[in-house]
Amino acid sequence: MALVQRIQQRILNICLKPRQEWDVIAGETSSTADLLKNYALPLVGIGAIAVFIGLSFVGISAGPFAQYRVPVGTGLAAAVVEFGRQIATAFILSVIVNELAPKFGGEKNSAQALKVAVYSLTPAWAVAVLWILPSLGALVSIVSLYGIYLLYLGLPRLMKSPPEKSVNYTVVVVACGIGVAIVTGLISRAIVGAGLGAVPPSLR
Repeated sequence: MALVQRIQQRILNICLKPRQEWDVIAGETSSTADLLKNYALPLVGIGAIAVFIGLSFVGISAGPFAQYRVPVGTGLAAAVVEFGRQIATAFILSVIVNELAPKFGGEKNSAQALKVAVYSLTPAWAVAVLWILPSLGALVSIVSLYGIYLLYLGLPRLMKSPPEKSVNYTVVVVACGIGVAIVTGLISRAIVGAGLGAVPPSLR
């Protein structure tokens, strides 16, 4: 219960008062293992469970009065792949943030870069619970955009880049992140798609 409360508080703080929370995060000395075990993995796991329930029990809209539910095995596969995709995205994004830091006057620090990636992805991960209703997928995407603002605020605080370079630093990281999302999305479709043989093509 204490872990759940800590995660909830961090989500609220980073989303509602990000400037102050980034300063707190910058001073934390938690290890990568702790960051994953006590924050990223539980949060991503909730979203993955929502994907499974949404696909296999709630169903995908197949028209005004119809819902298509994918086989449980396929739903589980989609959830596992999505879980892996989100964690991989965080690590890849942290590498991008870290490698770009000197180009924008910042300091390379892999631990801080992972914090930037993980906490910037918080809005996307927190709202992923809405995948329990697949029809709300567009809303998930819209809310996730708030992470760009969090990234903008976090880069100068954790990577020590000059504030005047934050916009350019953020733009380049986001551009790279979009590329990562496209590639990981295609890989996910290729893996999960093998189990979607019974799903109508229009819903894949």
